[in-house]
Parts: sequence; C-alpha cells; structure tokens
Amino acid sequence: MFTLRFDMRAPQPGAPAADLYSTALGMCAWSETRGCAAVVACEHHGSPDGYLPAPLLLASAVAARTERLRILVAALLLPFYDVVRLAEDMNVLDLISRGRVSYVLGIGYRPEEFEHLGVDRSRRGQLAEERLRLLLRLRTGEEVVHEGRRIRVTPAPFTPGGPDLLWGGGSIAAADRAGRFGLGLQANASVPGMREAYEAACRANGHEPSFVHLPDRSEPSVVFVADDVERAWRELGHHMLHDARMYSAWNPGDDSTAFITHAASVDELRSPTSGYRILHRDDAVEQVRSGGALRLAPLCGGIPPELAWPYLERAAEAVAAATMSPIQEERPSHAG
Repeated sequence: MFTLRFDMRAPQPGAPAADLYSTALGMCAWSETRGCAAVVACEHHGSPDGYLPAPLLLASAVAARTERLRILVAALLLPFYDVVRLAEDMNVLDLISRGRVSYVLGIGYRPEEFEHLGVDRSRRGQLAEERLRLLLRLRTGEEVVHEGRRIRVTPAPFTPGGPDLLWGGGSIAAADRAGRFGLGLQANASVPGMREAYEAACRANGHEPSFVHLPDRSEPSVVFVADDVERAWRELGHHMLHDARMYSAWNPGDDSTAFITHAASVDELRSPTSGYRILHRDDAVEQVRSGGALRLAPLCGGIPPELAWPYLERAAEAVAAATMSPIQEERPSHAG
C-alpha cells in the first residue's frame, strides 16, 4: 500500500508552483490506477515557500480527477474558518467526491498564521471548540439557531450525517478534546497518557472510543523508492532538507512530533531516526510485504516533476511486486 502527501511547497530553487500543482493532480490520477490508498492535502498559511493554504480547493481538484481515491485533509485548522461557509464547502466537496473526503481538524500553532488571518492565538482552543460544536450540528443539515441567527446548510451532504471528522494534535489536551466530542484521534505525536486521556474523555461524555493513531517517531513520514539510493540522496536530499528545516524552524525544541527532525544537513537527515527515508526498491517491497505502507511525498520541497515522476513510478512498481499484482508498463503522461 502507498499514500501520497502534498503540501505544495515551492521554494527557490525548485519547480514553479503552477507546474507542481498540475503535477500533483496528474500523480493522483495515475496513482489511483496503481493501488494508491489515499492522498493527503495539508494546510499552513503565509509560508515564504508557498505551503498550501487552501486544502479544500486542492481536494476538490483531486476529487474531480479521480473516481475511487480517498482524500484526507490534514490538518484543517479550524480557528481560521467561518464555520458556516466551511460546512457548506464540506458538503459540496462531499457531493463532488461522493463521500471520499475526510478531515483531521486541528487548532494551529504558528503565531505568524494567527497574525496573518487576524485571529487571537490565545483563544485558539476556545475558538476551535466553539466552531467544532457548531460544525457537528451544521454538517447534518439540521436547522440551527446560533447567536440569534437561523442557519441551515444546504445542499445536504452525500455522506449521511456529513463527512468523516477526526481530531489531530500531539498533546493530552488534543486527546481530551477528541474524546469529549466523540471524534477519532489522528495524532501527530505519541505523548504518554494520550490514549488513556482520550478513552476517559470519550466515556465521560457518553461516547465509545473509536479510531486512535499515535505515531511512533521512528515511523517514516516522507518516503522515496530508488534503485540507486546514493544517487537518490544526491538528487533529492536538498529538497528534503528544505522541508525538514522549515518544519524544524516552526517547531523549535519539539522532540515529540513524529515528523519533526532538527537535522542541519543532508547527512544528518539520513539518520535512521529521521522521518525522511529513501528505500532501495527491494527494501520497499519487503516493507509492503510485511504490512507496512509507503508514505510518499513525491513533490517534497519543490522537487521538479521530471525528477519526481520516476521515483513515484518505482514506488508503485515496488507495491505491485509486493502484492504480486501486474502493473501497466506504459509511462504516464507528465503533462499533468
């Protein structure tokens, strides 16, 4: 199994942003026919390298180019949204995708983003809960009276009760929030006590505990598959390092979040404890055969499309070999 993740960073030097967006859509359509399980669209705002600020727009474009591919928006930063408009957008996207889009919600953390969007960061938890409480009612299509206004979101969603929602984060508070609202927990860290806090909050609020994912820091979050690993590091390493450095700068001193590494060089990024991995094709086959997934980020750090495509193809070939499934031999169109 493999998944795709796109955050659409387009630093200099790197490929033009328009080329990266076109390629991301082409990769999703091609990967759907090669057994891709899901694509993840991320969200951040005001980043100098153009990090994706509008994940629902990208998710909508992916939904229009595919038929079966699951789409996950992770994380959607709830304090930054007008929740009524968000519910409307979610329902329309649920119809476009015929129920293939789900969401991991979060509260955000970068001070620059709260300033950029004019949101009081000190109230982010309160704002997130107020908006989540209203969103859970609006997504079902029921008429809601809120602050003296009558609100009814139309059209009704394709998914009965609305699209799937989970809560994200890497803290006890995030686990408690997920449990209180009866959502699954898709964490980005595994802090001791999170599972217990989640289950206790679920039961205290009349919910049965559901899906929980607490990632280990050893889990690779950015994976490429290569026939020549040394050459791949020479070609891709500086793009991957840009990605790692940006996340590190946003999370100084963070030693718990699964995908954060404070590597200062490509050599340090190659550490076995880093979440950035380039696997030899044979190792990728064995990983999939043993039940592991390949979490691909094919355009990581603005990798040019002509360089990115062969690595995606090798990953799909490794998955096909691992599952003993035939794979089409023709090369994809790189026109996007």
